[in-house]
Amino acid sequence: MSTAVFLELVEIRTKVASFFPFILGVLYAGYYFQSFQLINTVLFFLAMIIFDMATTAINNTMDYVKAKNITYQQQENILGKANLSVKKVTLLIIAMIGTASLLGLLLTYRTNLLLLVMGIICFLIGIFYTFGPFPISRMPLGEVLSGLTMGFGIFFIAVFVNVPVGQLAGFQLSWPMFTLTGNIQTVLIVFLQSIPIVCTIANIMLSNNLCDLETDISNHRYTLTYYIGKTAAIKLYAILYYVAYFSITLAVLLRVSPIWMIAVWLTFPIVQRNIKRFSAVQEKATTFSLAIKNLVIIHSLQIILLILGIIF
Repeated sequence: MSTAVFLELVEIRTKVASFFPFILGVLYAGYYFQSFQLINTVLFFLAMIIFDMATTAINNTMDYVKAKNITYQQQENILGKANLSVKKVTLLIIAMIGTASLLGLLLTYRTNLLLLVMGIICFLIGIFYTFGPFPISRMPLGEVLSGLTMGFGIFFIAVFVNVPVGQLAGFQLSWPMFTLTGNIQTVLIVFLQSIPIVCTIANIMLSNNLCDLETDISNHRYTLTYYIGKTAAIKLYAILYYVAYFSITLAVLLRVSPIWMIAVWLTFPIVQRNIKRFSAVQEKATTFSLAIKNLVIIHSLQIILLILGIIF
């Protein structure tokens, strides 16, 4: 398998959806908790990106295997286009999951057992997103779980591995007893901070399903868009962006974000224009990328403003 084919198999261009919650979580740990652990951050980044690539490879493999549309198999799916062996791709997926798991265990050793629990939950959601008899992606749960797992999950873990053990939450095991501790207020603050990236990531999945509605139906994939209808799904697409801006404003008013963060509203006219463009036409080739552009626009400015908050 050539490097170019591998990068297309794992859809490396989509890893921006993992990068932003990661970097935002690391920066927020530095701003709010004034804490940063370089080794833990590097270990988590490697485990996260490798596992993300593995889940994308699983997604492409299962879509190829279960496709009812032969044209999709031969002309659109990477396994068909590159004539890849399902067996070889499966071995690659196992290797990536194994590597990510080992990195996760090392990171758990350096932090707390709670990370192992969170990691297992994220792994199960990622693997069974497209794998198994009832894959999540073929049900109306894809947007919710992708947004929460990648938006909140990655953000929360990025904060968790950078703060002192027990400051956010912790799990102690002394057989046969176990103790779960945590600070509800702090956890809620971290969740509030993650809401914008939860919404923008969910909208990437939602816009993808809106663009692929007919193809998904022909391949027996019944996503949220199928159940609520295109009109409601388009409205939800816009609402999720408005929720993102509202949560950013609320965090500033509660003084858990730097005052600079209110400047994210400068991006609103651009995002609103993109919302109108996508609401008018839902096409993979022309308007799907608007969801990715909105994510990059909003969170790139958030990153800059968090850095300013740390410095000043």
